[in-house]
Amino acid sequence: MREQRWFRITVLAVALFAINAVARLVVRIGFDDSDIAQNRATIVMFVLIALVLGVLTFIRSQQVRPSSWLPDIGFGALGGMLLTVLLGPFISGNGPFASGAGDFFAQIWLYSACAIVGTVLGYWVAVLLGRDYRSKSLKAFTAARATRPRRVVRR
Repeated sequence: MREQRWFRITVLAVALFAINAVARLVVRIGFDDSDIAQNRATIVMFVLIALVLGVLTFIRSQQVRPSSWLPDIGFGALGGMLLTVLLGPFISGNGPFASGAGDFFAQIWLYSACAIVGTVLGYWVAVLLGRDYRSKSLKAFTAARATRPRRVVRR
């Protein structure tokens, strides 16, 4: 079951939603009417989401091709965003459109931007260090080519 693609996507979406739920609960229980605390919790939540996606991308990019991990991370982040935007406000005691459509779509844009930045940074770090799948494949190819003796062609 853990090897199936939908399981990895679901776990990622739920983990990203859990980050949001914890941030909302901390604000609701500890700092109910403080706008400063709500803003700080939002910033911390988005940084954690970007960090989780960056670390996950860094790890997955070392193991498999981007055509395998990119849809998993993309759909997981999309699922986490939908859960956060549609179900998250109920944790705070509001509805998704309680603050208006502008705040609703602003949260979608912020979430998307943080998810993309985290994923791109994780992949760039893997490429920068030469630890991504393609760099490892090219290194193995070069090593295999260098160890083979040159074929002598007789005519």
